[in-house]
Amino acid sequence: MAQRLLFTREERRETIEVVAQLRKLLQGSLHPDDEGNLRQHLRSALANDLLPRDVFGLNPVLHGFQTAQIAVEEIGLRRDGVLAILLYGSVIQGFVSIDEIERSYGSSVAQIIRGIVRIQELYKKNPVIESENFRNLLLSFAEDMRVILIMIADRVNLMRQIRDTDNEEAKLRVSEEASYLYAPLAHKLGLYKLKSELEDLSLKYLEHDAYYMIKEKLNATKKSRDAYIERFIRPIDEKLCAAGLHFHMKGRTKSIHSIWQKMKKQKCGFEGIYDLFAIRIIIDSPTIAQGVNQSAEELKKLHTVELMQCWQVYSIITDMYQPNPKRLRDWLSVPKSNGYESLHITVLGPEQKWVEVQIRTERMDDIAERGLAAHWRYKGVKGSEGGMDDWLNSIRSALEAGDDLQVMDTFKMDLYEDEVFVFTPRGDLLKFPKGATVLDFAYHIHSKVGNQCTGARINNKVVTFRQQLQSGDQVEIMTSSTQKPKQDWLNVVKTSRAKAKIRLALKETQIKDGLYAKETLQRRLKNRKIELDESIMNHVIKKLGFKLTSEFYKQLAEGALEVNDVIDKYIELRDYEQNPSAQQQPVRSADEYEFESPNEEMTRGNDDVLVIDRNLKGVDYQLAKCCHPIYGDDVFGFVTVSGGIKIHRTDCPNAPELRKRFGYRVVRARWSGKGSSQYSITLRIIGNDDLGIVNNLTSVISKEEKIVMRSINIDSNDGLFSGHVTVMLDDTSRLEALIKKLRTIKGIKQVTRV
Repeated sequence: MAQRLLFTREERRETIEVVAQLRKLLQGSLHPDDEGNLRQHLRSALANDLLPRDVFGLNPVLHGFQTAQIAVEEIGLRRDGVLAILLYGSVIQGFVSIDEIERSYGSSVAQIIRGIVRIQELYKKNPVIESENFRNLLLSFAEDMRVILIMIADRVNLMRQIRDTDNEEAKLRVSEEASYLYAPLAHKLGLYKLKSELEDLSLKYLEHDAYYMIKEKLNATKKSRDAYIERFIRPIDEKLCAAGLHFHMKGRTKSIHSIWQKMKKQKCGFEGIYDLFAIRIIIDSPTIAQGVNQSAEELKKLHTVELMQCWQVYSIITDMYQPNPKRLRDWLSVPKSNGYESLHITVLGPEQKWVEVQIRTERMDDIAERGLAAHWRYKGVKGSEGGMDDWLNSIRSALEAGDDLQVMDTFKMDLYEDEVFVFTPRGDLLKFPKGATVLDFAYHIHSKVGNQCTGARINNKVVTFRQQLQSGDQVEIMTSSTQKPKQDWLNVVKTSRAKAKIRLALKETQIKDGLYAKETLQRRLKNRKIELDESIMNHVIKKLGFKLTSEFYKQLAEGALEVNDVIDKYIELRDYEQNPSAQQQPVRSADEYEFESPNEEMTRGNDDVLVIDRNLKGVDYQLAKCCHPIYGDDVFGFVTVSGGIKIHRTDCPNAPELRKRFGYRVVRARWSGKGSSQYSITLRIIGNDDLGIVNNLTSVISKEEKIVMRSINIDSNDGLFSGHVTVMLDDTSRLEALIKKLRTIKGIKQVTRV
């Protein structure tokens, strides 16, 4: 049994004081029976030894009341937040359930405690708190924003109390969390005072010597610094008033943490910090916000007035004090991409001291403080993507409005409905789109891990690699050296990164298997003393119905094709091409080869339907001999001098001149119906003058259905041949297929339509 909690005299006195202050602050907020129920609950928990001191030896009851006081005074939380702070310890210790809390104190208190408990579960996974993703997961798990506000208040209170603790390890851990996690959150929420306190205290505990060095120097110079600022702004105030400007000024000294960060960044001593203090001049100018219902022209004029007034202030100040041109930051002429507008100058004031002056209007100041470019954005604290900043800014506005935070009851975390955050075994936090699977996680870690992934342990439970990830999961990938990526894995993963890696792995596997299959085929051919001819093998591959050679070798590797069957097909085709039964011709060179078909009367039929102009059919026409159009070509009609119509291809060499000089005689035309007409087409062929090249050409053409060769005329010179082949065919689809096949013949370099 844990040691019973006993209050020291000092703790009892402090508790009574804090409770009295809270009672006064919460007057009218608590329900009539809240205080009695809470007192009874705490007494019962204490009697059962369920409220132990923490690792720092702090009294949990006193600590809870102190945290509640900070939450009320500095943040503005009320009844529900205070009760949640004082009760969640009992829930975590198992003394009372969340359902019992809901029955006694309401659903809102229970909801806050539920969020705190969920976050405590996250901490058990030893997360890397420096991660931006952990902050986002924290927010998504909290659901109710008051959970985050309570955590910030609790961390501020804890940092205040641990100054003299002996537990240095725990002290350093909570200080690092305050610096990396809670201070940026407080800054985003506009809790500047708490943010600065968290940063300064974390610096005090983490870098003790630096903190006290800066503090002593600031204390030593405070009176003289305040007096200097007064001397600096007095003449500025007089000059601006004389110019008829309405404005107000703010003076500020940088926090200890901010000064230290600047010293490290600039690698200089305390005395080398230019802007140890800064002056902000805010002009009470007619703002664009006041002109929402005005025209665009009027809004432009208002903005022009703002700029003129800012530059007027700049002119007055630089007339009085020498500016440093290297330190001028003009975000008036060209605002930052996030909307920030201001003019920053550094001037040499009295006693040769540099002072930073920021000049802006009320509207610009409002945007800088709570809009797109709030202070944390342009100081380098990275904001998250999407709606997070807008959501947090709306909460900032609620805090500053001082409306008892009633609006907090409506805040729900739905920003991450499209994202999930999961832990690695080391506590690193990764972000994935909703629906992502274990396989996505594996490929995010490494391609090899993804390729060999067989499943995972999620929260120590074994699952398949198809299991979808949920926020807060801790994932450990299981692999096997025999596992290989498969095509259907592309349907399992959600992220483009994983898909790309799977496709790459599949391609590499296919290439590797294809090379192995090709080597196997070549070895079998060699064993049977058969010489491999690539052109014949390509013909075999196409005869087997493969468009891609890689697909052929893939199926060969997978065993879908039998190697011996392929070799038999190869032998059959090789023997046919070398000794075609239809043509008992000797194999010969292409030198001066000529062939004319005995049937010279094969001409175009007249049953293909051509529509002239918009809808004229049956009009007599002729096919132009300059471009030889056939069915399927894009064509147009040209009215000749005699009144007849000639049909040209749209890419006819004469088409540009006809359109330019006789555009009024050009009519539209298109093919409408297919009959049995055949057309004479001439192809120009260039290639190597190898033995058997003519036989190969004529063999390919003769095997094509509904294509008849009319003539072939070829000349040879220096090992190359060029010639023309004329064939009769139906349409462009057969022509394109023929050209494609001729180009695959070994030795053929070019096949073009004349």
